[in-house]
Amino acid sequence: MWIVGVILLVVAVGAFFYMKHTRSELHAMIGTETLSIPELERYRTASDELGSSGSFRKASEVVGAAHPRPEGLLTAELSKTECVWFKYRIDRHYEVVEYRDGKRHRRKRTERVAEHTSQQGYAVIDDEGRTIGVDPGGTEPDGPEQTVSRFEPHQGRDSGMELFGFRLPPLLGRGDTTIGYDYKEWVIRPGRRLYVLGEVHDRIGPLVIGKPSGEGHFIISTRSEEELRDSRVKRHKLLAVSVIASAVLGVGFLVAGMVG
Repeated sequence: MWIVGVILLVVAVGAFFYMKHTRSELHAMIGTETLSIPELERYRTASDELGSSGSFRKASEVVGAAHPRPEGLLTAELSKTECVWFKYRIDRHYEVVEYRDGKRHRRKRTERVAEHTSQQGYAVIDDEGRTIGVDPGGTEPDGPEQTVSRFEPHQGRDSGMELFGFRLPPLLGRGDTTIGYDYKEWVIRPGRRLYVLGEVHDRIGPLVIGKPSGEGHFIISTRSEEELRDSRVKRHKLLAVSVIASAVLGVGFLVAGMVG
């Protein structure tokens, strides 16, 4: 019984730190000003006049429509959708045979066979056609559009699967059977309204918003700031309840285990 108590206390600690992170994100959104691109350019000009060319840094929120980089749009691998950002994931579902206590058991399992997130930057364009670069830096956006979600049952022997014209080698000698493959893909299309919270800089010349160089939050979302704030408030309340409940139950199980 004490083991259950320890697990619940670990859950309480994890929920507590996640709650702190959620509250920090909420405070960052409340405390950071949403600035237009002309306003950011004026701040950058003032920084240049002080002899700090190339070292401009300012925490800001930016709102606008997703816009492709100068090199043009990307093409998502699975759906061939034109976009500014994409991610895909392919999972293999399989069945293994295990022997326990002299009996034969079948268990279903899943493994990741392919995953990729585009790393190219893109831009946000305002209603007047002014742009600011976005450096995602590996950060996945909140609420992207899902373009692929399908399961394909495996046919025939485990002779490998074909991915983008290349056949992956068969998984030999494992004693398992492939059930099928689960394909998922997400994209951000050009023109999609974005909210971005991060640090604006001019390290490469033009203004770019990306991850803060020090402490701070970096959020890219297809939801509005108001929607994001509401979701963080609800999450914080749920986590607070989880922390209290897990801690109380955890202590209760620990005491019961020691007394018993």
